[in-house]
Amino acid sequence: MTDLAPVYAALHKVMVHYAAKLDTKRDDGTELWVDTRHVQKNKKPLFFGAVQLKKSYVSFHLMPVYLKPDLIDSVSPALRSRMQGKSCFNFKDSDPRLFKELAALTKSAYASYKEQGFVWRVASSRSTS
Repeated sequence: MTDLAPVYAALHKVMVHYAAKLDTKRDDGTELWVDTRHVQKNKKPLFFGAVQLKKSYVSFHLMPVYLKPDLIDSVSPALRSRMQGKSCFNFKDSDPRLFKELAALTKSAYASYKEQGFVWRVASSRSTS
């Protein structure tokens, strides 16, 4: 059986950068779940992404590519072959080249959400006066 811990750690490193800018719902060593602070009509926050350690693979979910499918137009065939559904990528092994490409896609996805007004800079609670 493949040790998925390094795969999870590498994908976690990609997502955690955005977790710090958004709203982390869960980060417990088997799942990192990140929402935006944008509240939808159903009164739930808009999902950004997640990394989940499963039994035989690690999933990397990236909701912005579901809302704007053109974000994946330039994705390599190798990364596209890891797609399960419209916004999930599954990995069984570490692949630094694909993880670098996924990091670039995640950066573009975050920028897309920002452009659409789903993410914004949260003002500091500290007073400057």
